[in-house]
Amino acid sequence: MKRLEPVSKIMSTKLVTLKLSDDLYKAERLFKDFHIRHIPVVDTKKHIIGMLSLSDLRRISFLDSYDADEIKIDNAIYDMLSIEQIMVKNPIKVTSNITIKSVAEILAKNEFHALPVVDLDELVGIVTTTDLLKYLLEQYELEKA
Repeated sequence: MKRLEPVSKIMSTKLVTLKLSDDLYKAERLFKDFHIRHIPVVDTKKHIIGMLSLSDLRRISFLDSYDADEIKIDNAIYDMLSIEQIMVKNPIKVTSNITIKSVAEILAKNEFHALPVVDLDELVGIVTTTDLLKYLLEQYELEKA
């Protein structure tokens, strides 16, 4: 296993983002449409100001329910709250040249599962625990060969 590989090797660069002006309906749609669990919240210059996770949204909603009454409750909650109110503000950020090992240490010590990757104050990627697990499985397979 290569010990000093940069996180840029495994981070996602095809980013789905939200702005503070977006609403929770859009956030829910993005989570479902792209099958993702974390969305960076950015200002107009790709400067990260927060992270919204699917867990954050589920905590305030009935995202996986199908009952018409619960959908009405979702609508009321979504109308009362904003992305800014439920996102994690000022998330821990890493740069694209940090090692994969360092990212694993940060994620292992904290209670979140994604880190925005920022270079020169601009969002360039996101790395998740899933990215790390895929990388580790790939390394395991390479060692077996």
